[in-house]
Amino acid sequence: MTKSRRVAFIGNSLPRQCGIATFTTDLSHALAASNRGVETRIIAMTDDKLHYAYPEDVVFEIRDGEIEDYGTAARILNNGGYDAVSLQHEFGIFGGPDGEFILTLLAQLRIPVITTLHTILAEPTPGQLRVLQKVAGASNRVVAMAQKGRALLESVYGVDPTKIDVIAHGIPDRPFHDPELAKAKHGYAGRPVILTFGLLSPNKGIEVVIDAMPAILAQRPDALYVVLGATHPNLLRQEGEAYRDRLGARAEQIGVGQSVVFLNQFVDVPTLLDFIAMCDVYVTPYLDEAQMTSGTLAYSFGMGSAVVSTPYWHAQELLDQGRGMLVPFGDAGATGQAIASLLGNDDRRMAMRRAAYDTGRSMIWSQIASLYLDSVEKARSAYRPRLVSDLVAQRITRPPQITSLKLGHFHTMCDDTGIFQHAVYTVPDRAHGYCVDDNARALVLAMHLATARETGISDRRTASFAAFIQHAWNPDLRRFRNFMSFDRRWLEEQGSEDSHGRTLWALGVCALSDNDRPRRRWASALFAQAIPTVLGFQSPRAWAFALIGLDAYCRANPEDMSSRALRLQLAERLVDLERRVSSGDRHWFEEGLSYENARLPQALILAGLATGTAHFLACGLRTLRWLMTQQTGENGQFRPIGTDGFFDLGDAPKLFDQQPVEATATISACLAADAATEDKSWLETAFRTFNWFTGGNDHGVSLIDPETGSCRDGLHPDRPNENRGAESVLCYLISCAEIGRASRLVRPVPQPSEFRQSS
Repeated sequence: MTKSRRVAFIGNSLPRQCGIATFTTDLSHALAASNRGVETRIIAMTDDKLHYAYPEDVVFEIRDGEIEDYGTAARILNNGGYDAVSLQHEFGIFGGPDGEFILTLLAQLRIPVITTLHTILAEPTPGQLRVLQKVAGASNRVVAMAQKGRALLESVYGVDPTKIDVIAHGIPDRPFHDPELAKAKHGYAGRPVILTFGLLSPNKGIEVVIDAMPAILAQRPDALYVVLGATHPNLLRQEGEAYRDRLGARAEQIGVGQSVVFLNQFVDVPTLLDFIAMCDVYVTPYLDEAQMTSGTLAYSFGMGSAVVSTPYWHAQELLDQGRGMLVPFGDAGATGQAIASLLGNDDRRMAMRRAAYDTGRSMIWSQIASLYLDSVEKARSAYRPRLVSDLVAQRITRPPQITSLKLGHFHTMCDDTGIFQHAVYTVPDRAHGYCVDDNARALVLAMHLATARETGISDRRTASFAAFIQHAWNPDLRRFRNFMSFDRRWLEEQGSEDSHGRTLWALGVCALSDNDRPRRRWASALFAQAIPTVLGFQSPRAWAFALIGLDAYCRANPEDMSSRALRLQLAERLVDLERRVSSGDRHWFEEGLSYENARLPQALILAGLATGTAHFLACGLRTLRWLMTQQTGENGQFRPIGTDGFFDLGDAPKLFDQQPVEATATISACLAADAATEDKSWLETAFRTFNWFTGGNDHGVSLIDPETGSCRDGLHPDRPNENRGAESVLCYLISCAEIGRASRLVRPVPQPSEFRQSS
């Protein structure tokens, strides 16, 4: 390395009690201690909502079952100036089926990834196969700790062999030792000591060695078997110390209780090394062949212990050529004979120890750190940011079918008056009453469901939204009121221009789509009264909302020539704005960007299609393309204009707060563009934007509850907004309905062939 690097580790970390935690911590420290200028930090996996006193180098904890934490970790890494990420992978330490939650993090990283695989199965389940293939695919280098692992990665998982590195498990650098010196320290001087170390669990095969003790004691009556290690935390939570008690009872039953010592403690590395140093024979009697690596085996072997082991994969490679002894799985007789033979032959045991120690010199942490840093450099040199098109293909999540939309929270937000504006968490907030904006959106949602012949919103509920809009109409001012208190008092004589336009949008859709014929007539009549007022408005968004309403109204009332003429006038106003404001590569209607931006290009696309006016359509597509350059993050995720940046002239868009209304507007506009062109990327963009609701956002947080249909109010810089008001839930449900319809190839707008474009 020619300059200092920052490397982040993802995995279990001390003081969590497990082998991967020890490995992650040791490897991190080894890289930091190298002479190659490396700074390391750790993202720690935390199990079952437990809390650990992590040291300062742990910069974030991922709760394994909280998918939002994985996205937050990706954001921390992307923004932390890291040059590479070292991921420690084992299926059980991540949340989701087969640990698939880690894929959320990997999908959002834009840093080279080196993944160390602690478990590589020869016969994975379909889920395990899929997850590991995706992890390997998202990694720039993949590390196996044995040649067997390389072979399986190639033959079973189809991993590109050119990206695989084989790097052994690291070990501390200790001098070759005399066991008798260490025995005296622990009170075992003069006795032959057999040692097994590790978290106690049934798959470790301790029973086999206990059953072998009578044969060992027949030749060495003073032999002692030391079982060092705490009970595995998962087993401890399930059954306490019942398994340890069964082992002790077994030893007593066969008469070897005085020769078996259980040390129930999770020891730090220096203490562990002292225990390893005192043993004459180290035994790993694991019962499963599919053990790709064992830290305890690596430590004892590298320190020069004589090892007896069952032939799991790691042991087969490490103990080959006389560097240890292998015995069959579960064979107490063979195990006892092998251990006794080593205890009875000092020369053979010493030769085995020396061969192991000499081989272990290549495994000390300084050597392993150097190999990992070489892997980091390979990953960095080969790293290429993924294309937006690749990310879209990976991350598109289909929305629920309209027939499966959950409306529980929607109905919770409604009463006989209409729909409440806000909620405190999921509880309707009566203090802020109602507004015509949200009741208009609710009427639009009801019309979407009516078009699909769905009955999730009753006719009585739909009538309440229509009644709210009717009551909001102020005929004296020819404007709609907006805000109403909980006690049904209007708080103003007229609302904003934008709320007037948004209400016209709902009336137009109702005039076209309502299953109730009298209500269609009501909507058309009120629309006709309210639309002329828009000509006096100054707000481009009010014009856009009115144009979207006109698209539906004019299809329902093709004989209304004045409304058709008014549509042309409003569309020309938007085109003229864009012509005057745009410069260079920037194509927009205003100097700044504010809210529901995509409604402006959507309105022009719809007007262009409906009237056959090519320059309306061209302007709408041009401005929508430019807007998407401002609303796309580095990883291709939808990133709406943050409310902190509204009306900041000439400044870059702000990241937060992000709100659902922006995603819904963008989805509608992209679907209109899809209907107007042969360019299928617009439909992909609509799906990618929908993913903002389900976790494809800057925080990697799902905003929706699929069981109730609620939707969080958006994203703050550091967390989601936990309130779930009307605007949010309506935007989410409207998006589900619109994109669900589009995915079934039902076009939402007419598409005259002479105006369909290729881009």
